[in-house]
Amino acid sequence: MSSDTRWLDAHEQEIWRALRELLWGFESAMDRQLIRDSELSGVEYSVLAALSEADDGILRARDLARQLGWERSRLSHLLKRMETKGLVARAECPTDLRGFNIMMTTAGRDAIVKAAPGHVSFVRENVFDPLTEEEREALHSAAMKIQASIREAGLWVNPGVQKG
Repeated sequence: MSSDTRWLDAHEQEIWRALRELLWGFESAMDRQLIRDSELSGVEYSVLAALSEADDGILRARDLARQLGWERSRLSHLLKRMETKGLVARAECPTDLRGFNIMMTTAGRDAIVKAAPGHVSFVRENVFDPLTEEEREALHSAAMKIQASIREAGLWVNPGVQKG
């Protein structure tokens, strides 16, 4: 063991464990809510949300992967499943024959329209409603500082993307 290790004290361990459980549990809970209410997984919702916010509902596959902070192979596998479900379609990019454009289908648009109200309610009820305005600001500040620290270390999945 390195003598330079700055071990966590008991209170820091408590904070870390609470954060770790929140990170792991929140994503699972959000997935369960989305699947229950709209039959979309969290990752499918993320893809459809990104497409719904894009100009004309179309994004290059590489840009979509970058925006979501995912490896292209992960996105490619997901897009194949979403195509099978009729949620998205792929087409060759007219300006670069090596790339593909991803577009939301009518079924995809219907799915995100159905899913969005429940998802927003889940976020509001579980993230914003339990916190005071001061706690919300502290959470935002802490999250941004943690992200910046990980980015500076070069370990953030997608260092070029920062959501506001």
